[in-house]
Amino acid sequence: MPDPGSALAALADRYWEAYLEFRPTEATLHGDHRYDDRIEDVSADGEARQRATWLELRAAVDAVDADALDPAGRVTQRLLREELTAAVEAIDVRETELRFDQMGGVHAELLVTAPQIQAPTPESARALVERQRQLPGLLDQTVDRLRAGLAAGRTPARANVERSLNQIDKYLASPLESDPFTAYAGPVGWDGEAGWRAELAAIVRDAVRPAFSRYRDFFATELLPAGRPHDQAGLCWLGDGEGEALYRHFVRLHTTVDDLTAEEIHRIGLDELDRLTAEYADVGGRLFGLTERGAIFDRLHSDPALRYGDGDEIMGDARRYLAAATAAMGDWFGRLPATPCEITAVPSALAEDMPMAYYFPPADDRSRPGTYFVNTADPAAKNRFEAASVAYHEAIPGHHLQLAIATELDGVPAFQRLSGGHTAFVEGWGLYAERLADEMALYAEDLERIGMLAADSWRSCRLVVDTGLHALGWGRQQAIDFMAANAPVSRAEIEVEVDRYLGIPGQALAYKVGQREIFRLRAEAGERLGARFDVSAFHDTVLGSASVSLPVLRQLVADWVESVVGGGPRSSAGGHVGGG
Repeated sequence: MPDPGSALAALADRYWEAYLEFRPTEATLHGDHRYDDRIEDVSADGEARQRATWLELRAAVDAVDADALDPAGRVTQRLLREELTAAVEAIDVRETELRFDQMGGVHAELLVTAPQIQAPTPESARALVERQRQLPGLLDQTVDRLRAGLAAGRTPARANVERSLNQIDKYLASPLESDPFTAYAGPVGWDGEAGWRAELAAIVRDAVRPAFSRYRDFFATELLPAGRPHDQAGLCWLGDGEGEALYRHFVRLHTTVDDLTAEEIHRIGLDELDRLTAEYADVGGRLFGLTERGAIFDRLHSDPALRYGDGDEIMGDARRYLAAATAAMGDWFGRLPATPCEITAVPSALAEDMPMAYYFPPADDRSRPGTYFVNTADPAAKNRFEAASVAYHEAIPGHHLQLAIATELDGVPAFQRLSGGHTAFVEGWGLYAERLADEMALYAEDLERIGMLAADSWRSCRLVVDTGLHALGWGRQQAIDFMAANAPVSRAEIEVEVDRYLGIPGQALAYKVGQREIFRLRAEAGERLGARFDVSAFHDTVLGSASVSLPVLRQLVADWVESVVGGGPRSSAGGHVGGG
């Protein structure tokens, strides 16, 4: 009979194998090409099969004796159970019926992931042709699920449908020659590449684009007329209390804690905005000779010199910030990523409806680096003062450092390294990294530093606005007006952001909830350890078990503190040793 540690490791492997089989596109992105000839099954029957698998695995995980595991094993067991429970809950609340938005919609995910697909061998290239043939079926399945949700009264926010239609229309209007589903990276030096690309293009022309057209017609003729108006855009406007229950689910999913109500989160956001007032006065006084927040915001909004002239300037600054952070990170982290971070522009078909930047993690086999996507559309609407904090959030010391390290950890189960869950940890770390960058002396001037404050205001506003929309009955315009009054972000960017919150409820809460928890744990550890506190060791502890829930993070830091107090190792990662 295997020992508990081996039994748990086997269960973790079984889970990851099932996870990749159910999500073949994600497997490809991780560099696992066994499922390149398959595509996701989002049908109700497909989800029922997933649910049965997750419940069986969860029962087996629960049967492992936690007391017989080492500290790393207990972390893995707890995370695996949490992940399985979240997967079951997502199926039970029928999340797929809500995927009509411009961020998490199936169409948006397909268009975002396509440029990242690689076929390193002729076999994987031919397999991707078979996946391509199944792509219309995925879109048709999605329509069936969205239609079922609509029949059950799960109406979308009209704003999300409008933005999704804009994305689909831009894709359909784009030239076939530059279609993302014909531009996969093929095998180097393969003499069959020309024929392969021609076959992909034929499938796109004859099947994929017609399927996108059918998908678009459903959005335009069925979803859009049923869309919730702007003044009733949040989940709370769904009938029979379903909206309230769904929002509680999404808050718990994205924050990983269940001890915060929507009203409490709303109040935390307001308190955070009040706290920032003094910092604005300090930095604004040095930068502009202005100390009143409204006057500072007016200057940030009105000065054309604070806007970009073209996309090349945006990309140039992003590269400069990444280089500076890369050079400085060794002083603040013991464990460093081996995988590089590349910078590229957001695809033009998506840019108008996407945020200022986002990050795509590296492949597990290191065939694809981490990628920092920078939105260069409409440069005159992009603020120079925001660019540094965005770079530090998305790249280093933010998402790239955290997720690349997670990917490279030795002795950690694949699901723990690669699944990318626990939004509060991942996005909390990103927001923590924006403030950490100031400690690292990465902000070269107060203009960049005021961008850090603007980003903090923005994320604090999210606590207020997300809960306002989905729990307190705010309308879209009320949310936009609140953010415009409390964060120096352009009106156009605020509109994109508010529509994002409508489409993925609760996700926006994760940033500030996670950041506050990391800072709280750091302060407590510093108070307990005094002169023995080592910030590099603290960071290695936080990052050393990959993405974790906030309750698990609390335990990891507590265990590390106790090990230092007891004279043990100064750096702890739940028993794991990372790469780099």
